[in-house]
Amino acid sequence: MTAAPEQLHPLILDSITDGVFTVDAEFRLTSLNAEAERITGLHRSEAIGRRCYDVLRGSACQGGCPLKRSIETGEPQRNIRVTMLNVDMRSIPICVSTAVMKDREGNLVGGVEIFRDISEIESLRKELSGRGAFGEIVGASPAMQEIFRLIVDVAETDASVLIEGESGTGKELVARAIHDSSPRRDQPFVTVNCGALPDTLLESELFGYVRGAFTDAHRNKPGRFQQADGGTLFLDEVGDLSAAFQVKLLRALQEGEVQPLGGTDPIAVNVRVVAATNRNLGELMHDGSFRQDLYYRLCVVPIHVPPLRERREDIIPLLEHLLPRLATRTGKPIGEISAAALTALYDHDYPGNVRELGNILERATVLCHGDQIELLHLPPALARMAPSSPGQPVASDDLEGALPAAELGPAAGGWQNLKPSERRVLSTGRPPSGPSPVDTKGATQVTQDPARARPEVRRLIETLNAHSWNRGATAQACGISRTTLWRRMKDYGLA
Repeated sequence: MTAAPEQLHPLILDSITDGVFTVDAEFRLTSLNAEAERITGLHRSEAIGRRCYDVLRGSACQGGCPLKRSIETGEPQRNIRVTMLNVDMRSIPICVSTAVMKDREGNLVGGVEIFRDISEIESLRKELSGRGAFGEIVGASPAMQEIFRLIVDVAETDASVLIEGESGTGKELVARAIHDSSPRRDQPFVTVNCGALPDTLLESELFGYVRGAFTDAHRNKPGRFQQADGGTLFLDEVGDLSAAFQVKLLRALQEGEVQPLGGTDPIAVNVRVVAATNRNLGELMHDGSFRQDLYYRLCVVPIHVPPLRERREDIIPLLEHLLPRLATRTGKPIGEISAAALTALYDHDYPGNVRELGNILERATVLCHGDQIELLHLPPALARMAPSSPGQPVASDDLEGALPAAELGPAAGGWQNLKPSERRVLSTGRPPSGPSPVDTKGATQVTQDPARARPEVRRLIETLNAHSWNRGATAQACGISRTTLWRRMKDYGLA
């Protein structure tokens, strides 16, 4: 026996994973679904008939209420972030969308509000604040922190994402983080390297084929689109697609369906697409080698992963992340990197980016037979670029001797002649510091130098920075001799 449409309406509302409630023109609740009951903590029998602001007790109820705005203007409001109090007086962050309800004659009868509990998302956002890692992605630089925040925002939606960056920067890790943070996290994450296959093989790989489509097609084979149904399809090196195949991919993305090779009936798929490339698709589009319509279909949300040489502050966190893993894998008690080796690692430009850093460190752990990676364990090209005193880190007095005092300041252009580690000494007062010793569980222990927190040390560092770490000018500004200044710098660990 088929149920009447009006009997199905409550069942439909209760199957929705967002909270939904309706109000009349006086803002009294007329209905609410099961998810709204769960979020508010109130059964519908307790809520219906009460005013909505007595049930939600939201931060916008007394001013700027989205539902009131919709009823007054007739315009829907979308994705408004507010907080509410549930029946236990617990604050819950929610995302609200509202619209008006009218009868068949166009008369206002009330409004509807759809809201979603975003507690997990907000918790993740707070956890990422100041954090140097997101899943397998490591980065303390402002650029990487911005990418972490963008991952959280874009993961809430099904918008297509285009990740651009040089080879080895970790584009697939970004794609994986988007999937793992999204509502599709429990569904497949399927990867296809678009640059590794010719068009004929790529078409069968993505769209699949039916039995008899070609000589060796002895059975039906689902393509990657079908395998990723409900999940995420990661199209790597999408900039290498031929012009002919770009048309086929565009059609699949536009129609939301694929047609296997040799098949006659299209197959609908629900796939979130994340693409990546080490080429500049914008330039390729302007050159005419990449379709404009496909570019805008893929690049709804662009994410650029900068090369490692442009975010050297991430080198130390990456070393702290990689070294314990490699030590565990090789069974070697390696927990430290010498100052000279660290300076060489810091100064390298990494054309292979994070992947190259990982390979260099893995090589070093293979060659190292002690508990500390030394300069001799690094590739010869890096060792040749290291400071002449291999056992010591770069220090401020080395810089002052290497360049005339007038060239040490950025205004004089002296930065151009300095290595990144030397610039770091001038700007921060200390050379790059390596990973802390690894404990027995393989985790690094982050230690702070309490001496640097002392007011007199901070003042001296500020004065040194103000005079570009020129000891003569700093000593004159402090009213002491160069010898006294040097002794204090040694005492404070600044030289």
